[in-house]
Amino acid sequence: MTFTKLAFAGSLAALTAGCMTTPAPDAPVDRAPGEGGSCTTEGTDTFIGQRATSAIGTQIRQRTGASVFQWVPPETAVTMDYRQDRVRVSYDRAMAITSIACG
Repeated sequence: MTFTKLAFAGSLAALTAGCMTTPAPDAPVDRAPGEGGSCTTEGTDTFIGQRATSAIGTQIRQRTGASVFQWVPPETAVTMDYRQDRVRVSYDRAMAITSIACG
C-alpha cells in the first residue's frame, strides 16, 4: 500500500471513529469515608523529604482518602485533567518526596 493510500485510510478511520457513540458512564458508587472519596492533603507535610517507597505511598493514599494514587518521577509531564479522587506524589532523583497534590 502506498503512503498516500495508507494516510487516506487512516484519516477515514479517524473520521468514522468520531461518529461512533460512546457508552454512558457508570453510575456513581457510594463509598464509606476513606474508601476513594475526595482527596485532601491535610496532614501530609510529614511525608515531604521522605524516601518514595511503596509503603510510604500506601500511607499517603490512606491519609489523603484518594482512590487513585500516582507517582510522578522527576522531569515527567502529567495530564492537566482534574480528578478529585486522585493524589499525585512527586519525587526527585534521590527518591525524596518533593510534593503531594490532589487532583
